[in-house]
Amino acid sequence: MITKTLANKKILLLFIALSVFQLCAQQKDSLAQQFQMNIEIRPRGEFTSNYILPPNDSIDPYFYITQRNRISMQYAREKWLMKSDLQEIHLWDKNNKASKVGSINFYQLYFETKFQSLNIRLGRQSVLLDNGRLFSDAPWAQQGRAHEGIRIMKSSKYFSNDFFFLFTRNYNTEFEPTYSPVASNKYKYLLVNNLTYNNNHGFLFASLNAVDFLENTNSGKLYTRATAGGRIEFKTKQWYYTLNSYLQFGRNSKGQKLFAYYFQPEVKLSLLKSTWRLGAEVISGSSPNISDGSSGDFDVLYGVTWKFNGNMNVFTRFPTDVKGKGLINPYLFTVIPLNNTLSLRSDFHLFYTQYPLLNNLGQKMTKFLGYETDLSLKYIPVKDLEINYAFSFYKSTNAMEYLPKIQDENKRFCRICQNQI
Repeated sequence: MITKTLANKKILLLFIALSVFQLCAQQKDSLAQQFQMNIEIRPRGEFTSNYILPPNDSIDPYFYITQRNRISMQYAREKWLMKSDLQEIHLWDKNNKASKVGSINFYQLYFETKFQSLNIRLGRQSVLLDNGRLFSDAPWAQQGRAHEGIRIMKSSKYFSNDFFFLFTRNYNTEFEPTYSPVASNKYKYLLVNNLTYNNNHGFLFASLNAVDFLENTNSGKLYTRATAGGRIEFKTKQWYYTLNSYLQFGRNSKGQKLFAYYFQPEVKLSLLKSTWRLGAEVISGSSPNISDGSSGDFDVLYGVTWKFNGNMNVFTRFPTDVKGKGLINPYLFTVIPLNNTLSLRSDFHLFYTQYPLLNNLGQKMTKFLGYETDLSLKYIPVKDLEINYAFSFYKSTNAMEYLPKIQDENKRFCRICQNQI
């Protein structure tokens, strides 16, 4: 009887051991292979009056709808993964009775290795570095922004270091300049290094250095331009201080000798029921006394502008939109949460040129270009649904008349947009 009981216990223990082994094997297999698929439908309707374009009484208010349809798929194994984001941009406007396809393209399509401290990503990929000023994935744009090439990523406890080798190809097909995520890239080759140190106690240092090879469209000659700098930030319980600065040198796409700079100091105060950000951007321009073979115009590379210079997008192309005179943009941002699902935001901007514009008689104009106020209301009814309603207002001064895109200083810009993500 005792022998039989011991035999039954051994069988029971063996059964339990086999069950635990099978469960662990299933868990390991589920972790080793993962497939994810997401579908995103993002329509956006916009009503604009003299938006971006030169103010003109003959331009009627305009309403149009764009929609991004994106299917994202990712297949991951223990040491590698593959990701693809196939997107289609749809457009409806008053000149078309039916919709039309703006673009069918891959936003991302890459292969990535997965190791403990060193990963390599190969293919088309979005690039977001630091605060997005120089390199951004441009989430507001329906097509987004991506790059093609190799990214090498190394990380440790306090350091992370990314190196990029990127290139562009000929993307000039129908609709591509407007709706392609890669066609707006201006370089032929681009090298980037992004080094970040974070002690996890409120101090961060980030170094961002880029060298792009720009091709002159007329001669086909390649010119080398370098951008070097980074960010220092310090956080306490309520306060945040930061300084972002860059130097740009080498030669631009025109072959001009380049020396330009960018500064962005900012301080932020976080209170219980509001957040306040006070800062300024200084984007250098060319002095009136500079020689024809030189330039002081800073290029913000492949970042975004609406996040920094107002939702009206009056200043988006540098140095074109400021006629090479530079831009100084003090700002104050305020965010007030109304409840768990609703928040109010106010952005206020002042705009100045670094050097004065000249009128038709060659006389210097005021450096003050005007101010912009952006008010937005964000509503998040459920986890993955966000609804934004925004109103933006820009008031210009007489000096705006002498910028390339602005012709009537007495007109005001108005934009009402609704965005659903």
